[in-house]
Amino acid sequence: MSPKPFKNEPATDFTKSQNFQAQKDAITAVRKKFGKTYDLVIGGKRVKTGSLLTSYNPSDKDEVVGHFHKGTKELVQQAVESAHQTFLKWSKTTPEERAEIVFRAAEIARRRKLEINAWMILEAGKNFAEADLDTAEAIDFMDFYAREMLRYGGKQPIVPTKGEKNELNYIPLGVGAIIPPWNFPFAILVGMSTAAIVTGNTIVLKPSSETPMMGQVFNEIMQEAGLPKGVLNFLPGSGGEVGDTLVAHPKTRFVSFTGSVGVGCHINELAAKVQPGQIWLKRVVAEMGGKDSIIIDKDTDLEAAAYGTVISAFGFQGQKCSACSRVIVDKAVYKEFVSKVKTLVDNLKQGKAEDNFYSGPVISESARQSIMKYIEIGKKEGKLLCGGTVGEGNGFYIKPTVFYDIDPMAVISQEEIFGPVLAIIKSKGFDDSLKIANNTIYGLTGAVYTNDRAKLDRVKKDFHVGNLYLNRKCTGALVGVHPFGGFNMSGTDSKAGGRDYLLLFLQAKTISEKIL
Repeated sequence: MSPKPFKNEPATDFTKSQNFQAQKDAITAVRKKFGKTYDLVIGGKRVKTGSLLTSYNPSDKDEVVGHFHKGTKELVQQAVESAHQTFLKWSKTTPEERAEIVFRAAEIARRRKLEINAWMILEAGKNFAEADLDTAEAIDFMDFYAREMLRYGGKQPIVPTKGEKNELNYIPLGVGAIIPPWNFPFAILVGMSTAAIVTGNTIVLKPSSETPMMGQVFNEIMQEAGLPKGVLNFLPGSGGEVGDTLVAHPKTRFVSFTGSVGVGCHINELAAKVQPGQIWLKRVVAEMGGKDSIIIDKDTDLEAAAYGTVISAFGFQGQKCSACSRVIVDKAVYKEFVSKVKTLVDNLKQGKAEDNFYSGPVISESARQSIMKYIEIGKKEGKLLCGGTVGEGNGFYIKPTVFYDIDPMAVISQEEIFGPVLAIIKSKGFDDSLKIANNTIYGLTGAVYTNDRAKLDRVKKDFHVGNLYLNRKCTGALVGVHPFGGFNMSGTDSKAGGRDYLLLFLQAKTISEKIL
């Protein structure tokens, strides 16, 4: 029986008191599990190394979420070999069998939604809505990709020819290295992993060292869903030791990575080198950075434009590759727009994620230090509108910060900051705005606010980003609705959550039989 048509998982309405309290109760329950130590999992067997990675609550930096045994180069060898041996059997299972496991996993995640949210709130510093949308997106990825595998597993259309019986089948690649980020610690991790698994591959999952608990939760869910041992190998550890060894291994067939442009380029270079005994060119799926712009035309609703800009810039403290980090404003409405942005940002409240403040902490002290360096640069490059200092509390807080009168080629206009910092740039007009919007090495998301239909039609062709939004914010892509991925140094335009995505984890085999 075919599953029902895909439908996006609805967001939880936390304005309802019962939902808000249920989330608070889930946070209380999860906190009681803090401080435990978690093993590596290789071939279904639990492994301890004695060397531990510790995860902290960024809202309260002295609070330990959990400890995780760290992988080593030797354990990477074991994990890849185990995944390779498991692949020989897992790759022969039917698309229906694999999809059924992933459908079950989606149901388990749906049932545990508030618990998953709670872990994310406490480990990543997301407020209730941000965490809930992250979990919902993970559920969407599982539901969507399982359906897509059924489509790819079915009969594929090819042109018939007389005297032959022809078919085209999609088959899996092999062992994959899955290296997800910390900023969407459940959604992206789940999407990358389940896309590889449902297509018949086996994986070694190296979760982010900032949010390893989310990888642990996913591993538990997949075990509960009935995933055979060895299909998913769980290997937290450092990028230099675990990540590089995993990418370079000759039996690693593909690498799926989401993170910074620097690490992505390093991975791409390392994966390109053919190792002794390697019999393929590795496939690299890379989703990297962004320096995303919103264009504000003189002919637009400035209230809506200012609101959309602030939400895009400061949702989850700007720690999204899709976040608006610069807004380009027509000189005719510049002063009024700047004033509206200041009013909105000044009203943002900051505090612990578990108390559901809109503005929470950044992920770590190293992130805070990096962001503050950019803020100091910004003070020299333009005028400070608001923020510019660390926030109060025992976490990694930075006040939402806005600079204006920024030159289009300024450092804070060109380099990815990945934090709550927005640069406002004055343009001479729409042509100038579009030129500025395209002047970075990135090409991920962008938005345009204008009431002029001709201008909207023009930016569809000339604004060079993978995800372009018209008269709305530039964050919040929905699985199946807004396939996500960008151009240039934003990555390989993988279009996660789209109908082409699973092709990245498959290879096509054509079979032709002469009719006797």
